[in-house]
Amino acid sequence: MVIGIVCGTLAALAWAAGFVVAKHGIQIGFSPADLAFHRFFWSGLLVLPLIVRDGLRDLGGVGWGRGFVMSILSGPPQSLLAYSGFILVPLGHGTTIQPACAALSGLILASLVLPAPAGVQRLMGGAIIIIGLLMFGAESLATIGSHGVGGDLLFATAGLFWATFGTLLRLWNVPGTRAVIAVGTVSIVVFAPIYLFIYGLSALARHSLFENLLQAVVQGGLAGALPIYLFAHAVIALGGGRAATFPALVPVFGVVIGYLALGVVPTLAQVVGMLIVLVGFQFTLRR
Repeated sequence: MVIGIVCGTLAALAWAAGFVVAKHGIQIGFSPADLAFHRFFWSGLLVLPLIVRDGLRDLGGVGWGRGFVMSILSGPPQSLLAYSGFILVPLGHGTTIQPACAALSGLILASLVLPAPAGVQRLMGGAIIIIGLLMFGAESLATIGSHGVGGDLLFATAGLFWATFGTLLRLWNVPGTRAVIAVGTVSIVVFAPIYLFIYGLSALARHSLFENLLQAVVQGGLAGALPIYLFAHAVIALGGGRAATFPALVPVFGVVIGYLALGVVPTLAQVVGMLIVLVGFQFTLRR
């Protein structure tokens, strides 16, 4: 359990750093597709020797069918949803709504699909998380408008994708290393050619070498392959339902990193919503 908690917490910290750097990238002109390319292309290149060693024919034992599904739910398509949300809403919305929806959806999916029935405390935690999310939705309507709600829905969908990914990891019993290799390989073989055909490298060349390196290192390493590996270990160690609540730690890390790195000060509504979500997180993590 200790190893699972450590892995889940570190995964949340890595996601938070990725959110902050992604928001910075959107602000300076990177497109969501550019950021998704940085996040999965470089880590995909690193795992290619591993997939050759483990067997490309069956994707290292995972299977191409399962690997493709996992890549949709945790790879470039899922990232595109989140990065597009940052065009419409502030940093605090993304760092709270996506992980909160991932935790809530994971709790529901684990109860329906896995042998992990939700107790009263977990159901109470889910209800509290919903209240916290409504704070963000209310702020979007009041201060941003209908397009802000659209951004929130993009983050909610991205959270649902991630929760489904975690549930399938548990259901299929896929270890963290194999999950990283499968997602990285499918990203290189399927999604990278699509990006290069549509955008080409000229889209990245519009930005400085430093900014591209920043996205490659943080998105590709810290927030790309690493949290998939850590989260998969947390799922195996703690179970799908309990591990699915770790993304709810992302708001705390996101607020701290966003303030230190970008000077982003959350609004009162965002702080209240985040605190409510964290209270719900405490309930859902209990046995």
